[in-house]
Amino acid sequence: MRTDDVARYAEREFDMPASLRRDVRILGDALGQTIAEAGGSDLFRAVEALRASTMAFRQAPSTATLDGIHAQIEGMDLGRADAVARAFTCYFQLINLAEERQRMRTLRDRGVQREAITDSLAAAVNDVVARDGREALLNLLDRLRVQPVFTAHPTEARRRAVTEALHRIGEQLDRFDEPHLPRTGAADIHRRLREEIAILWRTAQIRDRRPTPLDEVRRTLAVFDESLFLVVPRIYRELDRALGPETVGARPPAFPAFLRWGSWVGGDRDGNPYVTAEVTRATLAIHTEHVLRGLERATRRIGRMLTATSGSTPPSQSLRRALRRDAIRWPDRWEEITRSAADQPHRMRMLAMADRLAATRTGTSGGYALAAEFVEDLAMLQESLEHGGAARLAYGEVQHLRWQAETFGFHFASLEIRQDSATHGRVIAELAPWAERDLDALDRLATEGWPADITPTSELAQEVIATLRTVAELQRTYGVDACRRYAVSWSREASDVMTVRALARLAVPDGSLTLDVVPLFESREDLRRAPKELDRLLALPSEQARLDAAGRRVEVMLGYSDSTKDAGFLAANIALFEAQAALTEWADRNDVALTLFHGRGGAVGRGGGPANRAILGQAPGSVDGRFKITEQGEVVFSRYRTVALAQRHLGQITNATLRASLHAHDQPDPADLNWELIRTMARASEAAYRELVGTHGFAEFFAAVTPSDELGGLQLGSRPTRRGGAGGGLDALRAIPWSFAWAQARINLPGWYGLGTGLAAGRALAGGIQPLRDLMARWPFLRTAIDNAALSMVKADMLIARGYLDMADRPELTDRITDEYARTEELVRQLLGQRRLLEDRPVLRRAVDLRNPYVDALSFLQQRALRGARADGTDAPRWARLVQLTVNGVSAGLQNTG
Repeated sequence: MRTDDVARYAEREFDMPASLRRDVRILGDALGQTIAEAGGSDLFRAVEALRASTMAFRQAPSTATLDGIHAQIEGMDLGRADAVARAFTCYFQLINLAEERQRMRTLRDRGVQREAITDSLAAAVNDVVARDGREALLNLLDRLRVQPVFTAHPTEARRRAVTEALHRIGEQLDRFDEPHLPRTGAADIHRRLREEIAILWRTAQIRDRRPTPLDEVRRTLAVFDESLFLVVPRIYRELDRALGPETVGARPPAFPAFLRWGSWVGGDRDGNPYVTAEVTRATLAIHTEHVLRGLERATRRIGRMLTATSGSTPPSQSLRRALRRDAIRWPDRWEEITRSAADQPHRMRMLAMADRLAATRTGTSGGYALAAEFVEDLAMLQESLEHGGAARLAYGEVQHLRWQAETFGFHFASLEIRQDSATHGRVIAELAPWAERDLDALDRLATEGWPADITPTSELAQEVIATLRTVAELQRTYGVDACRRYAVSWSREASDVMTVRALARLAVPDGSLTLDVVPLFESREDLRRAPKELDRLLALPSEQARLDAAGRRVEVMLGYSDSTKDAGFLAANIALFEAQAALTEWADRNDVALTLFHGRGGAVGRGGGPANRAILGQAPGSVDGRFKITEQGEVVFSRYRTVALAQRHLGQITNATLRASLHAHDQPDPADLNWELIRTMARASEAAYRELVGTHGFAEFFAAVTPSDELGGLQLGSRPTRRGGAGGGLDALRAIPWSFAWAQARINLPGWYGLGTGLAAGRALAGGIQPLRDLMARWPFLRTAIDNAALSMVKADMLIARGYLDMADRPELTDRITDEYARTEELVRQLLGQRRLLEDRPVLRRAVDLRNPYVDALSFLQQRALRGARADGTDAPRWARLVQLTVNGVSAGLQNTG
């Protein structure tokens, strides 16, 4: 694509860094050359003409310009339209790559600064020590736990082949940053870039089959291999350095490993009939294979480095005894080890440990039973090195390996099971109808056992029982922590938890299954009732005993996606804050160590937005050293694709967790907030939202103005887009395609609708906008919600959305949406004191403005493709394929899906 106009525009308006401008120009020119070579000069001219028209439309919108754009697109045959859409899609993928590389450069530059970077671990240490003292920080670090949980929710639109092609292109871009790059080297980079971009151009953008659950597992493990395993020691070392820079690497760390990963991939069967007990069993086998290979490679690498002799570094008696045991355990292998590492006892020990890891992986004799044994061996090695005067060898690379083992164990992530409460209800109704929703009867089944003559007969009941038996089997094989949590979606009452406990006792009659049943409260009403239902649960003596045995630790999950789909943006956000505050008070009253598990999605309408700001806006006392959050789809890719990006993200959320845990007093007591004003806004916002989505025929309107029905053809994930399979209205539609479809139509309705009406009601009650500003200034949670809404609105665009809204002959609904958008934009700007939304985040605002004309081109193509796909004709399937391609492109341009 020709980039001269874009580059000049960027230089004048957006102050683009020189390195980013260079990359954009190089990639754009290479893509333009690829387009011309692959499709000829006619295709190149068609792409350039559409680009020029959409830029002109942005600079001076007019009916004539819009008509000209439509005429251009109508004049394209299907093949030409497909190629043009592919050109813009590839362009956005390359621009995203260039921006990602610029972020990494910025992080590298900040890393050499003497001052602590804002939101870094060093900044958190400095802040907490200055305000609370070092002892308070160390006490917090002793109980700190940060738990990202990966989910298989289908919000990553790119194929794996596309991401791999982009990775190779990124590697070539990085070569331009090499100092003293010779001219021949630059020429070779350009040649390789053109080759890789030609591969990207010719790679199918759309999946031709739906991934299986195990495909999703392997895709998740690729993130582990490429970044997570490597980033963990960097995070811990960053904190270790901040706590004592003078002695870093020459002393034991002053904190335990605090990162733990969870995963729903291969365990989440809520609405996914393809996740079975056998899939869950295979998932942990794949986890273990990857982790053991990573630990084995690292152990051998570090072992080869430990060439200290027994004379320079005498081994401890414990290590000497361990070496004698190794010689007996591995007589054949021991001869080779002693020959290659003669008089190097610590090296010999590490190589023997690597062999034990290999035996663990292959299932041969002599392996480790549990990861804790491997950690004990590492601790013994460190003690011996320190005993021999080599503290730097003990707490350098060996400590990195120990951190990896403590964080990942042998299972990478704790595999979590999820199933919806209605499924359990159907099973209990089949097996024990007298106990259905009867808390005491269910408790008796869970504690005393089941009658001997009860056996599951239906396929559903057999699968539920098989899953629970599989969890018990996995615990025996990999340890309890490998799979112990069972989330119950759509939890409404205490019996939803006790039903799972009763079924677990039927599955494993001896009661040996360790199960942490986690209620997931999703609707606004369920969030409100959560403390009351938990009180009912704790009234059971068996639950009190279970709580005491677990160290009085309880986990409760809050659903952001479905609460927003249920009540609208503002009402759901306020309900979530109230639930956090009420649950925190419940935990204090019951002497419970509560972990709130935040089920946030990528889009603002599903609880998305900057995670660190969200943590700092949580209800006072609700974090307390424990933060757990779902990460899914394109969020995982954007945050963990490279080691540098993963380190920045994990540093930010750990920084926020530390500060939120000790600085809760910086937030107002929820009881001191003006709840009359807050609830007035929530009620008005929810009423406006419910009036819209409750309008007769709204489900048909939604299907007409968005590509919601066409999204299923993208084959994004193994799970169906609707609960209970195809069919049903909006209630059956999952929150992800709900948000995804609105984003594609450039409306982003779940991320802002009703907010303007709510703010207007609040302004009327308070007598002006200033009391709302005062409330926002005192209440970080509200500021975060308003900022997230502003971001969602900026990514929406009523100028382009009109073309989608006009696809349904419902002008009254169109007017309602556009009027609410205008109202919300005006009041949010007033509240923030801005002339334009995101005025306080100029880099992001400029990026959106620069991308808009290119996203517009894809949106106009998508509108044409939707009309073709929905018309009866032989070309309808090809038009549907074009819709799917433009969905990929718009997702890349907006940098979010669901």
